[in-house]
Amino acid sequence: MKLTILSRAPQCYSTRRLVEAAETRGHDVLVRDPLRFSIEMDKGEPDLYYKGKSINELDAVLPRIGTSVTRYGTTVLRQFEQLDVYTPNTSAGISNSRDKLRSLQILSRHNIGIPTTAYVSNKADVSDAIERVGGTPVIIKLIEGTQGVGVILADKPEIAKAIIETLHSAQQNVLIQKFVAESKGKDVRAFVINDRVVGAIRRTAQGQEFRSNVHRGGIATAIKLDHAYEEAAVRAAQIMGLKVCGVDMLEGKDGPQIMEINSSPGLEGIEGATGLDIAGEVIDFIADQANMPDIDLRQRLTISRGYGVTDITISTGSSLVGKTIDSTGLRDEDVVVLTLKRGDSVISNPKSSRVLEEGDTLLCYGKVENMKKMVQDRPRRKRKLHALPETPVTEGVTHE
Repeated sequence: MKLTILSRAPQCYSTRRLVEAAETRGHDVLVRDPLRFSIEMDKGEPDLYYKGKSINELDAVLPRIGTSVTRYGTTVLRQFEQLDVYTPNTSAGISNSRDKLRSLQILSRHNIGIPTTAYVSNKADVSDAIERVGGTPVIIKLIEGTQGVGVILADKPEIAKAIIETLHSAQQNVLIQKFVAESKGKDVRAFVINDRVVGAIRRTAQGQEFRSNVHRGGIATAIKLDHAYEEAAVRAAQIMGLKVCGVDMLEGKDGPQIMEINSSPGLEGIEGATGLDIAGEVIDFIADQANMPDIDLRQRLTISRGYGVTDITISTGSSLVGKTIDSTGLRDEDVVVLTLKRGDSVISNPKSSRVLEEGDTLLCYGKVENMKKMVQDRPRRKRKLHALPETPVTEGVTHE
C-alpha cells in the first residue's frame, strides 16, 4: 500500500508510531505537510501538487490535521476524495467533529447522551441559557478550543455572565454547558476503529485541575468499558462519519455523556496506558479498506436526474404496517430500501421478507416523485418546558 500521512508534525509521537507501524508491515509511507499541497481543477480533471510537483498515485491518505489548519487541511483532503483516494476520515467528518457546536447539533437529534448545552449571541439571553442547562456551576467552552484550552468552570451566575460577555466582546463564540458534577476531574476516552472500540482509558486530573487532558497533566489508566459506553462511542463515531477517532465521554449518573469526538486522536496516552499497538490497528484497517474509497452520495446522485435518497417513517395507521418490504410494492415504484431503523438498531439491506412495524424508518433510494407520495407529514416534536422567571413588562418600551 502507498500511504500518505497528512501531518505538520512528523516528529510527534503519534505520527512517528504510524510511520513505524506502516513500514514494519511493508507499506510505502510518506509524511506530507498539508499546507504544501496545491490544488488544480479543470474540466473532468481534479489534480494535486506537492511542493510544486505532481504527486504519484496513492492507495490511501491518513489525515492528522491540526486545529489551526482545519480549513486548508480538509480542502486538501477533499481533493484527495475527488481523486478517489481512500481516507478513513472524510473531510466532512473532520469538519463536523472539529466544530464543537456543529458536532453537538448533529448528535442532539439522536438518542445518545450529551451534556445539556446552550449557545447564545446576545448578552440578554445569557442568564436564561445558564438556567436552562441547570444553573451554576457551569462549563464555558470556546467552540474551537483543543486539549482543554478554552474550557472554564464558573461557579457563580455573575462570574459566568462576566466571562461569557468578555469572550463575546473579543469575538469568541462559546458554549454554555451543564457541569456533570459526578464526573469532575475525570473522563473516558474510547479509541474507535471501524465501528469497534480497540482500547479505552480513564483520564484523571491532578490537584485542583478539573480538566483531565493528558496534555494538562492528567493521568491515563487502562479500563474495560461497560457495554453502554462502548455502544455510545461507536454510535458517536458512526454519526460523525469517522472510522478512526477518539470519543471522549463523561461518566454521568444517567450513563455516558459524549463530550467530544476527536478525528486526530493522540496515541501516546492510550498506547502507554494499555500497552496496545493502536497505530498498527489503524494501519491494518486502512490497508484492508484502501480499495474502497468513500462515495459522496450528493455528488453521485446529481448524475441520476430525478432520483434521490429520503427517509420514510411508518406512522400510526399507515397501510404499510404489518406488510413485508416485498409486499409494499416499493420496488414497483422504483424505490429500493437501503436500511431499516427500528429503535436504536439499524438493519442494512433488509430482506424483502422483513415485516414492517409502526415507528420503523426506511432509508430509501429511488424516484423522487414516487417517494414524495409516501412521505408522511413530519411529526411535531414535543418541546421541553422550562420554568423561567417572568420578565416584567414595561409599558411604552419596544424591544427589537
